[in-house]
This record gives sequence, structure tokens and C-alpha cells, in this order.
Amino acid sequence: MTDNLPTAARDILAKLIAFDTTSRNSNLQLIAWVENYLSQHGVSSTRVVNADASKANLYATVGPNVAGGIILSGHSDVVPVDGQDWDSDPWTVTERNGLLHGRGTCDMKGFIALALAAVPLFKQGAKPVHLAFSYDEEVGCLGAPAMIAEMAAKLPKPALAIIGEPTMMKVVTGHKGITVHEVEVLGHEAHSSLPHIGLSANMVAVELMHDLADLARTLWEQGDPDSPFVPPHATLTIGTMAGGTAANILARRAHFVFDLRCPPGVDPEAILAPFKTKVAALNGEMKQAFPEAGVSIHQLSNAPPMTPTGSREAEAFVRRLTGDNGAAGVVSYAAEAGQFQQAGFATVICGPGSIEQAHQPNEYLAVEQFARGANFMERLAEALAR
Repeated sequence: MTDNLPTAARDILAKLIAFDTTSRNSNLQLIAWVENYLSQHGVSSTRVVNADASKANLYATVGPNVAGGIILSGHSDVVPVDGQDWDSDPWTVTERNGLLHGRGTCDMKGFIALALAAVPLFKQGAKPVHLAFSYDEEVGCLGAPAMIAEMAAKLPKPALAIIGEPTMMKVVTGHKGITVHEVEVLGHEAHSSLPHIGLSANMVAVELMHDLADLARTLWEQGDPDSPFVPPHATLTIGTMAGGTAANILARRAHFVFDLRCPPGVDPEAILAPFKTKVAALNGEMKQAFPEAGVSIHQLSNAPPMTPTGSREAEAFVRRLTGDNGAAGVVSYAAEAGQFQQAGFATVICGPGSIEQAHQPNEYLAVEQFARGANFMERLAEALAR
């Protein structure tokens, strides 16, 4: 491995980390920077924007526009640092004891930086590399589908897609799917000493959350002990909740958001069907008492799982580049890999760093992992040159 690629990648990583692309923010400054970088290397790129053009995916073909190329994909957004105790500025790459600290170094701007640093090498290939950078992965894999659909329609058929989520540069061929739902409850305000003339949205929300907690325990108990996933069962957690205005007022509004993560072959709709039936029944009862009251459930996102189906050749190709001879793994987190697979691309996950560091205060990517990622990019360029 030459020194040029790791050095260039470190410089690019510093630029990418400096953009606060927490999912609640726009990512357009980062996208503009990447567009300019690619343009300097003679590579044109295409934006696929969201409904109000405040965020964008970006894809680009590096090398000849022919079939048989490789997709390298990563998400540009990161999770919040709010309330976390960081020892250094999360928006500045800080090296300590062989670890590169910063929000997104591991998940997953490190992979994006390595892919961009390798652009000069990829340009020389006989087969192309298709870069694909998305938005809003961290809030339900919302951004990628529109980009994936456009790539599937417009690009010469790629051989495979590599999603660079952190796997310690091991090959992963399966991940869980995720559905995210929001439940909103509208009650009828009254003095808290007179609950018979009002309806507390909080009390209804608590009842429904209790049902979900019971469901989560049932899923735990019904887990397949032979499943390769850890944990082996579908998981359900409530991520956010809010409601009420004062201790002595029956709450007018309450809402909460939960996610359900299912292994391949487990139907989230079947799991949630009894809960949705109860929501519908409660909604009717509440409206009978107070027409403005009620409860509703809305699906915010639904990302499919990834399975090993159709990925054998892709797995073998990536193994040759990484030197990974172990058994293919699976991961319990959701990713955009299932969306690429659903669109017809042979797909694997492989990237530097450990998922255990993702979303943590003082998130880091080990320098050793960054170097392995750089070596992977150089080997990929060599493989595509032939």
C-alpha cells in the first residue's frame, strides 16, 4: 500500500467530519464539497434530492460507463451528539492512542473518505466504481431508495454493491430489517382532579406502550436459538415519547415512536397486527367520548432485511480483496444493503471499524482499521484494472 491514499483519505475524512450532518440537518454542504472534489478529478455526479430539496443523495460513475462495475455506498448523515460527554470536539478528527475520534469516523464517513481518496485509482480501471452517498439512513433508511431506483434504471448493470457499514472489514451477508412507527394520541383536557370529564392522552399512551413492552418480551421468549443474529429474535424498542403540559392537566396530546427490527423471514406486519387492531378499537372508543380525541399509528419507514440470497459471487469477490476466510457474518442493525438487494443488486456489507463504536460519545475509528480500508480500496482498483 502506498502512503498517498491513506494520507489523502485522512485529509478528506477531516473535511467530511467538519460538516454537521446530523439527520435533522441538511447535508447539502457536504454534498457540494463531494461534487466539487469529484469535478476536480473529472468525474461528474448526479443529485437525487428529497421533496423540498433540503437534502440530497449523490451518485457518480468513476471510470468507463460499462457493465460489471462495483457500487461503493455509504450514508452521509450521522446521529446526534446531544447530551453525550465527549473528550474532544465531535466535529474535528482527533487522534488519540491510534484512534480517530469524531462523530461519523466509524459510522460511516471513514468509508466514504477512503472511497473518495481512491478516485484517481478507480479512474484507471477497465470496469467502473459507482459511488453512492445517501441521506437519512440513521432515521429509517429514508433517502437511499430514490437513488437506488435511479441507479438501477440508468446505470449499466453493476456486478455488486458493497455497503461500507462498520464490520471490521469482515464480509457480512445478512442484516435485520427495520420498521419505524409513530403513535399519536389526542385526548380531552380537563383538571386532573376531574378525570371523569376529560381524557388523558398520556394515560392512553402509557397503556399502549405497556402493550408494546409486553410484545417485546414475547418476541424475546420466542427467539430462534439457532438464529445467527445477536440477539436472535425480533426486537422492539420505544425510542422517543412526549406528552402533556402540566401535572394537574389531563394531557391533550401524547406521542411516541418505536422501531421493530426483524430477522429475514419474520413479518413485521404480522407481529404488529394485534397492536394495530387495538389502536383502531381505542380510536373508536375515544371518539365516542370526545369527537376530537383519538389515536393513530403511522409508519415512518420500512427498510427490508438483507439475506445471503444471490450474494455468493459478490461475497467471494470481496473476500479476495480483504483476505477474510472466516464464515460470513450477519448483523442485527438495519442498513441500506437490503434496499440495494431488493433492487436487484448482489450486495454485501464490508467496512472499517466496529459497530460497537457507532453512536457512542468519543466515537472512533482505529487507525489500523482505516489502513485496512485503504488497502481494500487499492486492491479493488487493481482488480478492476484487469
